[in-house]
Amino acid sequence: MLCVRNPAPLRDGVLGMRSNSGEPAGKVAKPLETDRSMIQLVAFSLNDRRYALPLAVVARIVRAVDIVPLPKAPPIVLGIINVGGTIIPVFNIRQRFHLPDREIEPWDQVILGKLGLRTVALVVDEVSSVVERPESEVTATQEILPGLEGVQGVVRLEDGMILIYDLNKFLSLEEETALDEALAETKNLDETRPG
Repeated sequence: MLCVRNPAPLRDGVLGMRSNSGEPAGKVAKPLETDRSMIQLVAFSLNDRRYALPLAVVARIVRAVDIVPLPKAPPIVLGIINVGGTIIPVFNIRQRFHLPDREIEPWDQVILGKLGLRTVALVVDEVSSVVERPESEVTATQEILPGLEGVQGVVRLEDGMILIYDLNKFLSLEEETALDEALAETKNLDETRPG
């Protein structure tokens, strides 16, 4: 199991120190003019196409596991998995990207990410790398294809382009409500079963 963590970069103003501007500890100094804002992305592939999620929303990456169907869940939900005792819904990212469905293979990977307060899972063909680029190199989706749902931008790499997906826009309000109801019903069934 590969664990991806969001590294906390060291910055001026760390507790117990003074920043370059002389501000006391506990306050973060303004970045130097020469600093460029960077974005870190977890790059993955689906059907030989490349996508990414911001590293900040990725909790872990695990190997593919069996997915248990979730009755009454919206069609975009493949089912649920149990990771360390936590039930996590698995989203059908292929459907969202209008790619053909296929059976999950043992070598596939699952990205566990944060969608608000909820942890969710996305089955992908492969997680290839963590990419860091200046935010100025990210082209907003509206500049390329206005109305493209769920994609927050595009970044060009040496070997091609990557679409940056916005996990917070994965579910519609109706899908989120249906998922909440399906998960609540599953929890209620578990609580009424004899132990």
